[in-house]
Amino acid sequence: MPNANSDQIERRKAIRELLGQGPVPTQQSLVADLSRLGFVATQSSVSRDLRELGAIKTAQGYELAQADHSAESELHAVGEFVRAISPAGAHLLVIRTAIGAAQRVALALDRVDWPEIVGNIGGDDTVFVATDSANHQKILAAKIQRIVGR
Repeated sequence: MPNANSDQIERRKAIRELLGQGPVPTQQSLVADLSRLGFVATQSSVSRDLRELGAIKTAQGYELAQADHSAESELHAVGEFVRAISPAGAHLLVIRTAIGAAQRVALALDRVDWPEIVGNIGGDDTVFVATDSANHQKILAAKIQRIVGR
């Protein structure tokens, strides 16, 4: 009899394969796809699986960050959620996003691993990005604007 851990491993493998075929619009549709394949899944378990797999939500749906794509392309993928980029003081950049998108943008910024970023915090519709200097703040704002088209 399979144990819960092996079920989880197999379910995550199936999710990887499904996402490899293209974006999946919602977690609920992923639950339905998994059910058709014979897996028992709930929205909660799928949410945990997506987080563990490093999936991101774009306008097209849930996708896996591709190994052959650069971190900048991941930032570009979530760029459509960015509404405004503003300096706040000498060491903080405030990025306004669509409602519910700030954590996805913050994760993409973490993955890009630029030296100008000391760290960031993503809320619901705002990301605070700390830099170590005013110059790095300006450089970072320009990089982000170039990639997300703002």
